[in-house]
Amino acid sequence: MISHVSRITRPSIIDVEASGFGSDSYPIEVGVVLTSGKRYCSLILPASEWKHWDEQAAKVHGITRKDLKKFGSPVTEVAKALNDLLDGLIIYSDAWAVDLRWITRLFYTAGIYQQFKVSALENILSEDQMDIWHDTKSQVLAGVKFKRHRASNDALVIQETYARTLNQGAD
Repeated sequence: MISHVSRITRPSIIDVEASGFGSDSYPIEVGVVLTSGKRYCSLILPASEWKHWDEQAAKVHGITRKDLKKFGSPVTEVAKALNDLLDGLIIYSDAWAVDLRWITRLFYTAGIYQQFKVSALENILSEDQMDIWHDTKSQVLAGVKFKRHRASNDALVIQETYARTLNQGAD
């Protein structure tokens, strides 16, 4: 008897935008899309000790310090919202090494225990999926017209790319 491992068809995805690329950077926006399609996105009001700002990163994400002061939610509020939404789940990131660092910094600063796990998307990608990932993601991006760059939109693109590569790269 052959046992088939069930595959996730639409994994829960997290994406984080940050103040920069180095070790002094901190999260400024977090976006999530769940397996169910439910989405969450929030700008993050920088904690008082978070000072670093990289203009090159700002050009990439298009978020200003003024946006964060006007529309950002406090660190504790974002951490609590993520725990409420993701309690007990494994959520995947296509930039795990940096996203995990920024999520860890968010929860550490908030003084709140993180109740979900962030895992590398590569952990659930097959070789076939990896082979067609970039071309498929380009097709997904060409088909969506977002009015502005948001972390939840990025998470949605990653989730859709995963679903399409799963279907195209089926064994």
